[in-house]
Amino acid sequence: MNTSNESLPQCPVARGLTSVGDTWSILILRDAHEGLTRFDQFRKSLGIAPTILTRRLASLTKDGLLEKHLYSERPPREEYVLTEAGRDFLPVLIMIGAWAQRNCDGNLARYIDVETGREIEPIGIDAVTGAKLGSRPMRMGLVRKGDDT
Repeated sequence: MNTSNESLPQCPVARGLTSVGDTWSILILRDAHEGLTRFDQFRKSLGIAPTILTRRLASLTKDGLLEKHLYSERPPREEYVLTEAGRDFLPVLIMIGAWAQRNCDGNLARYIDVETGREIEPIGIDAVTGAKLGSRPMRMGLVRKGDDT
């Protein structure tokens, strides 16, 4: 019997959480989507200890959600910019916020569409079937590339 996990497909939720599975990392990504890029901006916004912020920024950079850009040579200063993978996390942030608005107490901020001025009401949709996520039975399994079934 093979007890090694190497042959089993990894849960995508578990794998995703290894990159962004702590509160600080998610809040850093939230702030990056709001336009913050510099260490002091993140520290001020979050009230986070510098050592923790340094570790989280390094981890997000290593995992490919942020990348460092030099914005000053003297003294050398870097800023943190969202990568494509980091930008791809925005719908997840919005869905977490929508979940909290439905299920958590408190007067919570809302996401507003800048062009229309209306509140955004996000839903998850399966791009293949068009069905709202959670409206149909589903299971987790392994799908091989090129397999349409």
